[in-house]
Amino acid sequence: MKINFSKDNGLVPVIIQDNRTLQILMLGYMNEEAFEKTKREEIVTFFSRSKNRLWTKGEESGNFLTVKSIDIDCDQDTVLIKVIPKNVVCHTGSFSCFGGKSDKGFLYELEEKISQRINDKIEESYTYSLYQRGINKIAQKVGEEAVELVIEAKDNNDELFKNEAADLLYHFLILLKTKGFSLQNIEEILQTRNK
Repeated sequence: MKINFSKDNGLVPVIIQDNRTLQILMLGYMNEEAFEKTKREEIVTFFSRSKNRLWTKGEESGNFLTVKSIDIDCDQDTVLIKVIPKNVVCHTGSFSCFGGKSDKGFLYELEEKISQRINDKIEESYTYSLYQRGINKIAQKVGEEAVELVIEAKDNNDELFKNEAADLLYHFLILLKTKGFSLQNIEEILQTRNK
């Protein structure tokens, strides 16, 4: 990973993106020292132009940005860092410096929560108890929810239809986790088919 720090007084712009929802959270700047510190500690550190020093995001608020991946653009002068934010990112209290939390990305948050409950073996969790019953029971539950959705699609109760759709998506996410796949894997197939 070689970055060209010579273009803008030793600084490069850094785009911060939520690893789960892909929502853009903020833009900051790094010099070479901030970049190396970020790589080493896996917590985002910027170079603050106003403070004229290194500044770890969250050093005062506790809202740290944990690094999941780092990519550099084709010109080697802009960095994209995907993170897991501890809490809100913007100093105004908003989730993102570009507005509120993305509703589109909630399925990714739910997927993460399902994975966490299974990985942490949360005994009192419905998710984990279903997971423990095995693939046959999970697949059966997805089938049941699909049938219930089809039945509601033929009726005129929009609320019941939406609730059954939510139940199907939830159980589908458990099935994906059980099979060792993710929403992103399915998105990639859909993107390939879209060409």
